[in-house]
Amino acid sequence: MIARRLLWTIPILFGTAVIVFLILRLVPGDPAAAILGADATTAQVRQVRIELGLNKPIYMQFVSWLGGVLHGSFGQDYVNDQSITSEIGSRLPVTLELACFAFVLAAVVAIPAGVLAAAWRDSWLDRCVKAVSVLGIAVPDFVFGILAILLFALTLGVVPSSGFVPLSASLGGNLRSLILPGAALAAGLAGVLTRVTRAAMLDILEADYIRLARANGMTPGSIVFRYALRNAAIPIVTVAGMQAGYLLGGTVVVEQLFAIPGIGQLIVQAMLNRDYPVVQACVLIFVVAFILVNLVSDVAYTLLNPRLRGASV
Repeated sequence: MIARRLLWTIPILFGTAVIVFLILRLVPGDPAAAILGADATTAQVRQVRIELGLNKPIYMQFVSWLGGVLHGSFGQDYVNDQSITSEIGSRLPVTLELACFAFVLAAVVAIPAGVLAAAWRDSWLDRCVKAVSVLGIAVPDFVFGILAILLFALTLGVVPSSGFVPLSASLGGNLRSLILPGAALAAGLAGVLTRVTRAAMLDILEADYIRLARANGMTPGSIVFRYALRNAAIPIVTVAGMQAGYLLGGTVVVEQLFAIPGIGQLIVQAMLNRDYPVVQACVLIFVVAFILVNLVSDVAYTLLNPRLRGASV
């Protein structure tokens, strides 16, 4: 299964590169005109287009860009004439830190909540957990972010409303700058994981061997955590892996809202400036990250499911 997933990676990446390249060329606007501004003459725009290679046929532009990518270069930024590879290298750790923080936060909150809801099914606790999880799924992350800024940053003043403090500069400052965007990004994932954990636990708790364990006098805590949660981990890990990939896409909105200098903010700025190479590079990075996250999920699923261990290669 894992080997087949790896074989499909190359055509997926190539197809993504082609689609993104063509779609960007259909977006209204001219990068050369965006660089020069509204006062530029037609001759100046034409000269910049020649310098950027935008006057060449689309297929030649694509081949030139793809050749650079295969050699580890995404080209030059149209706006500031810097290496796109270096720009991504400086911003990617910020996005990964935000995504990992949000994922851990969602898992730490959602999995215990789902377990407790299943263990006390149809109680007031179960109803509260289901209501909060539906709210987390239904409300967009930017709405959670705006409400969090209004309450915790502007009203209470306990955390900053925007900006990012690197981990190397201050551990406390780094956590304070990540808590609001991380919580906003984690809300939807936490809602999904809570419902999946609850459903998986309910299925396991109704199994015959769980009834036998109860009949033998095992404590409810041992039944839930030693047997039920271990066997419910397979669907939880599968859904968590899929949702973690979508979590990376959610960083685009959250980083823009909280002024975090990551890949998400870079891709928004590049779209506004019609900076084709930067957008293409960022999208390709997101696709690669999504594939890697799902690959890790497949490996974890295989390790947790003994029936698939022999068919994993």
